[in-house]
Amino acid sequence: MAKKNKTYTGFKNVLGGPAKLIFGIKSHGEENIPRDRGVIICANHTALYDVIVMSAATDVQIRYMAKKELFSVPIIGKIITALGAYPVDRKGGDVAALRKTVAMLDEGSAVGIFPQGTRHPHEDPRETEVRHGVGLIAYRAKCDIVPVYIKTKGNHVRPFKKTDIYFGKPIPYEELGFENGGKEEYKNASEKIFDRICTMGEEMMIGEKC
Repeated sequence: MAKKNKTYTGFKNVLGGPAKLIFGIKSHGEENIPRDRGVIICANHTALYDVIVMSAATDVQIRYMAKKELFSVPIIGKIITALGAYPVDRKGGDVAALRKTVAMLDEGSAVGIFPQGTRHPHEDPRETEVRHGVGLIAYRAKCDIVPVYIKTKGNHVRPFKKTDIYFGKPIPYEELGFENGGKEEYKNASEKIFDRICTMGEEMMIGEKC
């Protein structure tokens, strides 16, 4: 796993504890994140705070690909920069961001990606659209995927509400069905990854009812 930078370590040491209290964070399965290689960490997307709660839930530094507009938002922009986020232009093919992501994975970093592409508060993740960029990145980097389900009331992370973060067992690259790459394979891989995330959430709901 790539080394954490000093800015991130200092930020995490100061604000990690308060973030856990403010968002009522409880981490599950954090040991499922590989420490010996690069990995993509994929989660459902409920709110701007998702980046904060996921980072607070693990000792692994997760680098996030975030839309460039967020970096100009007061406070949020500074926080995600300190957490190691980097901008991507979602209006067009951002080749530089793609190359940077693959390079970080090759170097052993954990990179966080939200397959939905945008926030879907108060919505059933199963009913939302899945974008296919994560499939492309997984194919280029030849890396495994850690599915993550962010569980909170109303599918919307908010301060002073309980937030459970479930890290699932890695999905091996070999299970993503790649042969020669291409749009259809990227689409199928992305949907398979997000299906695993949604299934995790559904299993949590079933467990609560039992």
